[in-house]
Amino acid sequence: MQQYEIVIVLTPLLSEETAKEGIAKFSKILTDGGAEIVQEDNWGLRKLAYPIQKKTTGYYHLTEFKAPGDLINKLEIELRRDERVLRFLTIALDKHAIAYNDKKRSGAFNKKPKATEEASN
Repeated sequence: MQQYEIVIVLTPLLSEETAKEGIAKFSKILTDGGAEIVQEDNWGLRKLAYPIQKKTTGYYHLTEFKAPGDLINKLEIELRRDERVLRFLTIALDKHAIAYNDKKRSGAFNKKPKATEEASN
C-alpha cells in the first residue's frame, strides 16, 4: 500500500460541527475501502491565498493515510460531488516525505538546540 496525504478545504459557511461531519464522511470512505489513517490534523478556519467561489476563507483539514491506489479515485469522486468542498489535493508520498512526516510527528523539529537550553538556565 502506498502512503498518501490529502488536504481538504471546506466552505467557511459551515458550522464547526458540520465541517467535522464532512471530514468524518471522507475518513469513513477511506477506512471502509481498507485504508489505514496515519494522522489527521485539523487546521481550522484559515484565509485562502485567492478567492474561491467568492469566499476568502475555508476550513482546512490534512489527513495522512496508507491505501491501495484504486481507493484514491473513489475518494476524489466523492470529494468532487460534495458541495461543501472548495478544493482538495492528494499527494503520494515518497520515502523522504514519509521520513519527514515521522520526524515532525515525533516532535524533532520543536526541540531547542542544547546551547540555547543551557543559556536559558
